[in-house]
Amino acid sequence: MKKVLTIAGSDCSGGAGIQADLKTMTAHKVYGMSVITALTAQNTTGVYGIFETDPAFVAQQLDCVFTDIVPDAVKIGMVSSAEIIRVIAQKLTQYHAKNIVLDPVMVATSGGKLIADHAAEAMISDLIPAADLITPNLPEAECLCGFSIEEKNGMAEAARELSRFCKKGILIKGGHLSDTADDLLYVNGTLHWFSRERIDTENTHGTGCTLSSAIACNLAMGFSMEESVKNAKDYITGALKAGLNLGKGNGPMNHCYAL
Repeated sequence: MKKVLTIAGSDCSGGAGIQADLKTMTAHKVYGMSVITALTAQNTTGVYGIFETDPAFVAQQLDCVFTDIVPDAVKIGMVSSAEIIRVIAQKLTQYHAKNIVLDPVMVATSGGKLIADHAAEAMISDLIPAADLITPNLPEAECLCGFSIEEKNGMAEAARELSRFCKKGILIKGGHLSDTADDLLYVNGTLHWFSRERIDTENTHGTGCTLSSAIACNLAMGFSMEESVKNAKDYITGALKAGLNLGKGNGPMNHCYAL
């Protein structure tokens, strides 16, 4: 059985974070493991509190995983401080981690801020260069690039800008575009566009976490970067179309719709 590690925050309402990641891994029939970077008090209506894990304890969790059950892929989600980011980057290098998918989580679907201001610089300098794929949405790509993105040409420009920091793969998610929901994968200077129907639903809590985890699962199973993105997009489309409707705000999707 393939093994996948998520390094992320906990969502007590179960729709995002490590809970979404582990559900996604179960749906893909891989063995899921988790290193907790923060506890959050959140639900479908917002983020109401964040309690960061001590960086030394993050390091200890990573040591326990990599010295015993070595992951075939790693997904990184919420990392809210520069200290935690540096610890993760150091440990991934120390253990020669492979198939690293970084979802640069900065803002929750509900609008809550999930990363400290000073942590973005550490993410660019320490964590993004270690990743095999980064998966920013448009607001996150804008934050990393420093300019606004309003259409597909802007996404391509942003991908080229981000390639200065991430030398392998960049997936810019187009869900915030006004006219389409196309995603752009940029690998080795080549643009790959993925078009999918826009699902008419407000229940999108945890979509970024779920997509990056699904990509990591596919990479662990030996699929190429392009195949992994395609398969992951197929999976998340099905999870959204399943029509789960929970909570008073942006509800979660049905991660186990196919089981």
